[in-house]
Amino acid sequence: MSETAIANRLTLPKLRGDRSTGELVAFAIALVGLAVMVLVIIAVLAASFGTLGLLICGAAALIPLSIVLLGVRWVDRWEPEPRSATVSALLWGASAAVILALLLGLPAELMGVRLSDYWLSVAVAPVTEEAAKGLGLLLVFLIWRTTFTGVVDGLVYGMTIGAGFAFTENILYFGDALSTGGAASLSATFVMRGMLSPFAHAMFTAVLGIAVGWAVGTGRPVHRWAIGGLAGAVALHALWNLAAGVDFLLLYVLVQVPMFIIGTVFVTQLRARERARLRLALEDYCAAGWLRSDEVGLIATAAGRRTLRRWAAARGPAYSSAAGEFVRASTELAVVRERVRAGFPSERSARREFELLTHLTEVRRTLFT
Repeated sequence: MSETAIANRLTLPKLRGDRSTGELVAFAIALVGLAVMVLVIIAVLAASFGTLGLLICGAAALIPLSIVLLGVRWVDRWEPEPRSATVSALLWGASAAVILALLLGLPAELMGVRLSDYWLSVAVAPVTEEAAKGLGLLLVFLIWRTTFTGVVDGLVYGMTIGAGFAFTENILYFGDALSTGGAASLSATFVMRGMLSPFAHAMFTAVLGIAVGWAVGTGRPVHRWAIGGLAGAVALHALWNLAAGVDFLLLYVLVQVPMFIIGTVFVTQLRARERARLRLALEDYCAAGWLRSDEVGLIATAAGRRTLRRWAAARGPAYSSAAGEFVRASTELAVVRERVRAGFPSERSARREFELLTHLTEVRRTLFT
């Protein structure tokens, strides 16, 4: 089969009618607004630290950001979220959440609350920052409602927003350290914030994301679980900042390391559960004759996906593309089936299921014949 013929079979038409014109216009306006806020943040940082200082601190802040985003990618590998949603979440955290957190903190300053910087970080910052980040997560939930289906989705969006927020906050801390203490102070701050605790903000906001995702996946009231998740995020953030008042190494051993270990174990269990859900959903299509049991194994296990990628790569680039599309379409199909199994059927889901099954049939024929 020619490369052109294979490429033609790999084109999946967009589902029409998913969003109204008004929704698309609102989304476009929101993206423009986020872009403007990013530019505002850049301008303020450049004015504060100078262009060179901003470039140095921005480059340093990219390292912990990359570490967290690699972690997010590891969590999200089985059911990748829409790129538009994750990019929007990252931009919200890096810009809108920072600006909103500052605005929310103004009343405390205007009322002349007499707290030290330390106690402000314990009593005020967790509330304002988690509220600002949490608003972004709820907006993602509302805009990408059809793809926000469970705990893993909430975890991914929460971590992404937290990563964006930490990126901008790290630039602020790095810039202050560089301007007051030079390279030595910057290096010490980078080690403490960038290398020893890069997942802090991601973990805080992930608590809210997990709560919202749990509510969505189980059909419980989202607003009630969102309030509880926000309270949990604020409490964890406050505990983290409270512990910062003691010896750093003691803080790291008694608070940060246990939090990271618990979080890692929890996420690992979530990924295992996600694989099981994926396989269970695809087995419905196996029973109906749309897929074979060995094909389900290629999609629903890491070893199977690696085997498929190697086999396709040996046959050429076109087959590699077909293999990637086979996994992607099957995964989306499993998500649609999972929503139906969870008790959320809809006309849109039925149409998308039919489109995906038709497309998957073409991809299978391309890949395995």
